Amino acid sequence: MRPLTFTAFVGFVLLMAATWCPLLHLFPLPGWNVYDLNRPYGMTMLLVFVVGILGTVLNQPKITRMAALLSLLLVVVFYIAVVIKINTTFSFIPFKSISGYLSKQIKFKWGWGVLFAGQVLALAGVINKPKKASGFN
Repeated sequence: MRPLTFTAFVGFVLLMAATWCPLLHLFPLPGWNVYDLNRPYGMTMLLVFVVGILGTVLNQPKITRMAALLSLLLVVVFYIAVVIKINTTFSFIPFKSISGYLSKQIKFKWGWGVLFAGQVLALAGVINKPKKASGFN
């Protein structure tokens, strides 16, 4: 296995593991992972990560590249959705000061670091280095 392929493999494994890591935490409640926040979206992410792992194991660079780019899109959209969810979670409370205070109590956890590290490794593994032209023609 080439070093870049191994890097992509490790990235996809980290991405898959990050779906079970705590991403958000509200004081009296336990940490929320991807499946607690949105189960169907988490399953879609997991499917793309498994396809990426299979692409690296079966030495299919086009499938691996497609899975890495699709996983980047999924992670970015998921981050945006989580930020929107945090800002609107307590919007049913009529007092904006209480709603804002409770929204600020929701904290990001260490699972985001694992998710973004896995994404960086998966993208780094699919980068093709340009071939140098030899001086002998």
